[in-house]
Amino acid sequence: MARRLSRAARVRALAAIHRDIRRHRSPGLVGPPVHGPPVPSRIFLLGQAPGPHEARFGRPFAWTAGRTLFRWFERAFGAGEEEVRRRIYLAAVVRAFPGKSRGGGDRVPSAREIASSRGFLEREMAVLRPRLVLPVGKLAIEQVLERPARLEEVVGRRLRVRYHGMPVEVVCLPHPSGASTWFKTSPGRELLERALRMLARHPEIRRAFPPRRAGRRSTPAPPPAGRRRARAG
Repeated sequence: MARRLSRAARVRALAAIHRDIRRHRSPGLVGPPVHGPPVPSRIFLLGQAPGPHEARFGRPFAWTAGRTLFRWFERAFGAGEEEVRRRIYLAAVVRAFPGKSRGGGDRVPSAREIASSRGFLEREMAVLRPRLVLPVGKLAIEQVLERPARLEEVVGRRLRVRYHGMPVEVVCLPHPSGASTWFKTSPGRELLERALRMLARHPEIRRAFPPRRAGRRSTPAPPPAGRRRARAG
């Protein structure tokens, strides 16, 4: 796509993709496909897959992990959940709930299931041509970077890659699952704070959530003095 579509044309194109997502069925996935609203944003947030509650409510990040994620954003750049949903495009590597694993947690999607949803991502990227991509969680991060990645290596860094043929900046975030302890302990806690500060300063975030809100923004507080030395290493 040689040039950016008009806002109205992007909304129509996204709505057409969403119709195809709702019709999509992949063996092994459980429940109806889920997508967010057709937001013509230059910021593209990529999660792993809907959970059982997202399937029930029909929108991404609709349960505990979503509440944590939106709290991070509100703390970083002062925007609440509904404003984020209106201004950031929400997508996922897989568009329907993969079901539970034998251990009881949400099952990680298979390579075949990931491939079955890849066409939607290609089409969304072509329509939106985003400048900033926010992969949330290890699976989404590895899909965007197209390589294995340890969270300690990528969270808190501003990366530049090509994703579905588009040059984009990437700020990786850990998965906000309540079952995860990575972002609650060192070094994950400090790296998450660094990533949120990067978002607060990023031109695309400031464009989507204009500086008129600056008085309401709050930059994440630095870690306690006793932990700064560890982060510096």
